[in-house]
Amino acid sequence: METITKAQSLQGSVIIPGDKSISHRAVMFGAIAKGTTRITNFLPGADCLSTISCFKQMGVHIEQDGASVVVKGKGMDALQEPTELLNVGNSGTTFRLMMGLLAGRPFHSVLAGDESIAKRPMNRVSIPLLQMGATIDGRNNGTFAPISIRGGNLNGISYDSPVASAQVKSAILLAGLQATGNTTVTETHRSRNHTENMFESFGVNVIRDGLSVSVTGGQELKATNVEVPGDISSAAFFLVAGAIVPDSTITLLNVGINHTRSGIVDVLEQMGADLTIQNKRIVNQEEVADLTIKTSELTGITIEGEMIPRLIDELPVIALLATQAQGTTVIKNAEELKVKETNRIDAVVHALNKLGASIEGTGDGMIIKGHTPLHGGEVSSLGDHRIGMMLAVAGCITDGKVNLKLPEAIRVSYPDFFDHLKQLRAGS
Repeated sequence: METITKAQSLQGSVIIPGDKSISHRAVMFGAIAKGTTRITNFLPGADCLSTISCFKQMGVHIEQDGASVVVKGKGMDALQEPTELLNVGNSGTTFRLMMGLLAGRPFHSVLAGDESIAKRPMNRVSIPLLQMGATIDGRNNGTFAPISIRGGNLNGISYDSPVASAQVKSAILLAGLQATGNTTVTETHRSRNHTENMFESFGVNVIRDGLSVSVTGGQELKATNVEVPGDISSAAFFLVAGAIVPDSTITLLNVGINHTRSGIVDVLEQMGADLTIQNKRIVNQEEVADLTIKTSELTGITIEGEMIPRLIDELPVIALLATQAQGTTVIKNAEELKVKETNRIDAVVHALNKLGASIEGTGDGMIIKGHTPLHGGEVSSLGDHRIGMMLAVAGCITDGKVNLKLPEAIRVSYPDFFDHLKQLRAGS
């Protein structure tokens, strides 16, 4: 249990921990590349450590010391058949990307995870991989973990993905690198493009054409050094905190602002937030900047369509932001929230309404009425790191204490979250 009390002000700067999506990919691609890959500002959260563990089980030499990682890859063909099941813990990214990678390996493997992973749909990846020629099985015809994969000869496909998901796209492209011919993935909206960017850093030729991405099979990855930018999904919690806690000014350093991920920045600007973007630069083909947020007068907006894949992980804390905006905020086309670590629509509506918000859940999102004063209460992360951080930020503006159950879930993506929050409270 963690108890959060109202903050008078939040002041100071925070170096945001490494991007979770990019940390995963840096380890994976380093493991299948030839040569030594050095990763700096790696996120040593539970999810990314699961990725390291899986590759160690397949014989890859990896040294990790906090935010520094060295991966000694010997190429795709050097991966060894694991003698035990590969446990991804709580990491959907590890699970789905590994499915694509293992689909082309000439051995048998089994992927499993925690209770949350067992409920998340994996057929969105297994369906295209089966079309490519992989042998995959699991509960409910390959829909749910554990998933058994006997990799082998794959053929390239052109796949129209029914969901805009970087995990699905990345899994298919990883399989495509091992397939005969070309593999193309076309999405309904553009999802985050970290895989394409990092493939190019590792020497892979990627063809991008509108909503389509293609790779040719047989390409080898060459080791490189990766500097991981700060995670905008983690920065989002302090961006919202800075906007809604009175008399606050927070600067977040070294944040990745890749346009496929920066929907939270657009939402803040559209709602009228006092947000400044400084020191823009490119690091490993990813755009990085420093963000300063100040207490802001906010107005409700509608969030829908192509914006949704660019901020899907930020929607819980955007819902909190909307409770403090004038007027009504509507979130649409966000069905994907139902199949995250929790059903995040239900989780957000239940928890914030318990603290005094006025939120109605819909089939594909939420309707949030503001400006609503919040009060204290006992709530739970439900084991979901993003719900946990959102509720901790809510506690900074409630009249009365917020008692947060299962706060340890936050360690999945932001191990130092509470330390950084305490630091900003002390800075006032």
